[in-house]
Amino acid sequence: MNAPTTTNEDLLYSVQDGIARITFNRPQARNAMTFAMYDRMAEICQEINADRSIKALILTGAGDKAFASGTDISQFRAFKTAQDALDYEARIDRVLGTLEQCRVPVIAAIAGACTGGGAGIAACCDLRIGTETTRIGFPIARTLGNCLSMSNISRVVSLVGPARTKDLIFKARLVEAREALSLGLLNEVVPDVETLQRRADETAKLVASHAPLTLEATKEAVRRIRRTLSREEGEDLILKAYMSEDFREGMDAFLNKRTPNWKGK
Repeated sequence: MNAPTTTNEDLLYSVQDGIARITFNRPQARNAMTFAMYDRMAEICQEINADRSIKALILTGAGDKAFASGTDISQFRAFKTAQDALDYEARIDRVLGTLEQCRVPVIAAIAGACTGGGAGIAACCDLRIGTETTRIGFPIARTLGNCLSMSNISRVVSLVGPARTKDLIFKARLVEAREALSLGLLNEVVPDVETLQRRADETAKLVASHAPLTLEATKEAVRRIRRTLSREEGEDLILKAYMSEDFREGMDAFLNKRTPNWKGK
């Protein structure tokens, strides 16, 4: 039986034949994530955990320009205190942790840009399928001057290793699809968006046909094996970045489409 399609502002959610689908629906903003979108995604994962009729989840972005281009920068305008920064990272850790622990296989269908928070979401997924136009990265050293959460760093290191993690972040580069495939950031590359959506559906149906407890146990075992730094272990690093003059400069430069002037303080 199919559940009714529901829309929550900029995030679409539907279920059909046991396959759930979340679409980030802000193509005009390259599917940049608002706090409400993050929170709704976490709510959906909890709903899926309680509904055994759902066998797989697909995440995708509307249009062909972006999967998700990260957190909407305007959301940072209200940051005034150290607690604001810590609360933000706690929120993202909670949301991405909920996504990562969603009991069903989660498949990211990635077209176009998958950057910043969007790449963090993709790193939480179990399988990642891209197109020839897919580009993945964390260009924060060039754009905002903030830092990844400890959980996100842990996820990226587990996917590509410490040396490549530093290469990606230090150079602030976006990895093209074929390199992303070789690095393990993508599991598969298809020619175009139409093929991407079809392949995501096929993959979701395949894993949905398999023993759910085998998949759940494997998913949780892999999560437990991976060493994840706690949020508390990284609070000093979060505050160093988010409370800096450079972060304010990076945010202002980004919003005003100019090159930031980094000072290292």
